[in-house]
Amino acid sequence: MTSISVSTAGHCATVTLNRPEVRNAFNDEVIAELTQAFTELGQDAQVRAIVLAAEGTAFCAGADLNWMRRMADYTDAENLADAAQLAEMLRVIYTCPKPTVARIQGDVVAGGMGLVAACDMAVSVDTAHFCLSEVKLGLYPATISPYVIRAMGARAAHRYFLTAERFDAAEALRIGFVHAVVPAEQLDHQVAQMTKALVNASPNAVKECKTLLQDVAGKDIDATLIAHTVNGIASIRASSQGKEGVQSFLQKRKPNWLIS
Repeated sequence: MTSISVSTAGHCATVTLNRPEVRNAFNDEVIAELTQAFTELGQDAQVRAIVLAAEGTAFCAGADLNWMRRMADYTDAENLADAAQLAEMLRVIYTCPKPTVARIQGDVVAGGMGLVAACDMAVSVDTAHFCLSEVKLGLYPATISPYVIRAMGARAAHRYFLTAERFDAAEALRIGFVHAVVPAEQLDHQVAQMTKALVNASPNAVKECKTLLQDVAGKDIDATLIAHTVNGIASIRASSQGKEGVQSFLQKRKPNWLIS
């Protein structure tokens, strides 16, 4: 991989966008590498949390300009295939069995907003700015919209999709797009606090909880949903880690997933 780097420390993996010269803008190569990385890390039993980070001054500036120039000459079929690859990358990150944390050290623009929104959590430096700039270019944020709307809420999305206004980290926190905003010198500490909590939890429970969140969010609270949650709690109570977690709590000892 040339556009990203992957490292692992303990049970936490870090995927780093490594194209600072173009503000970590993505192209078809970056999309393919991110899809591969999150697919493989999602299947790695030793990995319990994944941080998505970036080098340089910007987290991600969206689509690479040279890639956009090539797309201008694409046929309809080529545009569809290209958009499908981007959509698949976002789906793979969003549905990754491992919890994901976006470490935002700089500005996030357009498609970069989709990367952040596809992660479970996001921590930003207080100097970062955010922008859904697509309508300024005669486009709209279609592929990233399912994730961004879930992350910031429909009401905020109405404003920022339509105006393409640039907003700061404090506003990103207010609308729920990020979970914490800190000075640059505290960024790694805040991310480490989150990943520590994630790797200390039951790996199976975290995996099942991610699925639960995606199954339940936005759904009507009806008999079908209630039955789904009833089956879910009954199933996880009977699981090996469910039993171990309860027993370790009652016996006042560490659960076995913290020993390995």
